[in-house]
Amino acid sequence: MAVVSNFVRRMNRLLPVLRSGTRVMSDSSSLPGVPSSTFISGAMSYQSNISKDGDRRGQTSNIVDVDGRKIHCEETGSGKHHVLLMPGALGSSITDFMPQLRNFNKDMFSLIAWDPPGYGKSYPPSREWVDNFLHEDAKIAARLMEVLDITKYSLLGWSDGGITAMILAAAHPEHVKKLVIWGANSYLTKDERDMLRKIQNIDQWSEKMKKPYLDVYGEEYFRKAWAQWVDAFIKSYFDSADGDICKGILSKITCPSLIIHGGKDVIVPQLHPDFLHKQILGSRLVNMPDGKHNLHLQFYKEFNSIVENFLLEQ
Repeated sequence: MAVVSNFVRRMNRLLPVLRSGTRVMSDSSSLPGVPSSTFISGAMSYQSNISKDGDRRGQTSNIVDVDGRKIHCEETGSGKHHVLLMPGALGSSITDFMPQLRNFNKDMFSLIAWDPPGYGKSYPPSREWVDNFLHEDAKIAARLMEVLDITKYSLLGWSDGGITAMILAAAHPEHVKKLVIWGANSYLTKDERDMLRKIQNIDQWSEKMKKPYLDVYGEEYFRKAWAQWVDAFIKSYFDSADGDICKGILSKITCPSLIIHGGKDVIVPQLHPDFLHKQILGSRLVNMPDGKHNLHLQFYKEFNSIVENFLLEQ
């Protein structure tokens, strides 16, 4: 009960955020190049998190035909290690991953950041909210990589993209080299369902929080699509599945996996990464005490370093 009560208090802090230091990096084994005790401090607003010192040269914007769907991808880098970046709910390659696209080692990695159907520049057409839509996204993402003729790749998934990445990794272990996820959960509680209902109306959001989405979609589409996302997520993964998003497939993830969690994430509390760490065999858990839900944007230099070291580890 104490864990649940604490979680409810954290969720209640979310609406004011929308409207308006433990020194530890804990894991089951240390990462090369990262000390066993790391303190990540400081913060940037969403508007200032895009890298100013990164390199966008060689970054291309492409439309790929995937079984009749026009899927947009941002691609950069010439390395042999291919990495698919998977955005959050209604997110896109540009809004969610620019600090990675600009700042990852482009000699070692080739990055592909995709926009799921109806998201980012894969819109239009509008999103179709089929049952278990994140599982459908995983199938389309796997087909995307097949169309691109990339047979081995790693996955970086944030929030919804982290869920999709877990589903893909479990379904196609023969293709996925490594998995990195943050801000992701494998089940949905009643309190979390209720929290989603509270933020379903974007009038509850601050202008600052809405702006990146409005810039991409305009208000009419984003208002409608966000409300539909909340309905579809609850219907697919709470009402129809008793809160099970992808718990049942976690044991099928066999690739090396890294879970990163922000200590100030009020959307996905600590109990979720702890659960994932226990259920995904051999996984590592890294806690960034000052990180929020968008820790990869807040602290992109530290995040990129941790992830690059993990991906390059033999």
